Amino acid sequence: MIAALRRLFVHDFWLKLFSLALATLIYLTIYYARDLAPSSPVPLVLESRTFTAIPVLVVSSAGDARNYKVIPKEAEVTVQGDARALQTLIARDIRLLVDMTGIEAAHGLRKRIEISTPPGISVTRIIPEEVQIVFASEGG
Repeated sequence: MIAALRRLFVHDFWLKLFSLALATLIYLTIYYARDLAPSSPVPLVLESRTFTAIPVLVVSSAGDARNYKVIPKEAEVTVQGDARALQTLIARDIRLLVDMTGIEAAHGLRKRIEISTPPGISVTRIIPEEVQIVFASEGG
């Protein structure tokens, strides 16, 4: 019995000692790293800001020489983001686009406004969400 216990501890002693030291090192690394890491991420203060009278731009192919009229010409956009990002945001940073590529002609055409904002800024509301497109040949 004593011989079996002795063999248990003495056989591959250096390998067992190395394994014990490595396990202790891993445990201590995780234990202290957990204390150094923030317990919860720092919450961002999200704020909203509304921009009025932002022009709606029409995007068409280069070969398209037709004139488009957008009704209404401007929209109101409410954006949300970090307080610091909103302080530096100006109306020119927000782009409102209507894509007319591939459309030949249509009467009473309504298109959804596509919105482009800087990174970290999200759109919460746009009024109106879509605009009416009038071709120059329709008059008006």
